[in-house]
Amino acid sequence: MKLDQIDYKLIELLQQNCKQTTKELADQLDLSTTAVYERVKKLEKQNIITDYVAIVNKDKINRSFMTMAHVKIKSHSKDAIIKFEKKVNEIPEVLECFHVSGEYDYILKIGVHDMEAYREFMLSKLTTMEEVQSTHSMFVIKEVKNSKTYSIL
Repeated sequence: MKLDQIDYKLIELLQQNCKQTTKELADQLDLSTTAVYERVKKLEKQNIITDYVAIVNKDKINRSFMTMAHVKIKSHSKDAIIKFEKKVNEIPEVLECFHVSGEYDYILKIGVHDMEAYREFMLSKLTTMEEVQSTHSMFVIKEVKNSKTYSIL
């Protein structure tokens, strides 16, 4: 599907605030509400827009202790990878998981309350997985940038 400049602008507007009404979007794009509604539906149908979410202040929900855990798995068989990824997807503390190249196989972004909660997470969840060979943790000192949107270049 080919996107035009109006589609890109619509995507930017929705990323800034997806709670805007179709009328508000239409006014900003100088289009009719019907045209905007149809464009949004087209973007959703084509899986360009995949979801709408509320961004939560992690400090207010006691999840501000951020850690990056590098994980090596024991086997690189398809079965082991699928099992590990399935298990990781079921752990609520894991916010993001990336299968990466290099010395480690995965990088996990983990959000918990504090160091004790992270220790408990490691001892009872991550290191108990039979697929995990080793881990290496790095603690976030300061979040310098955390983009929630994609810039339309």
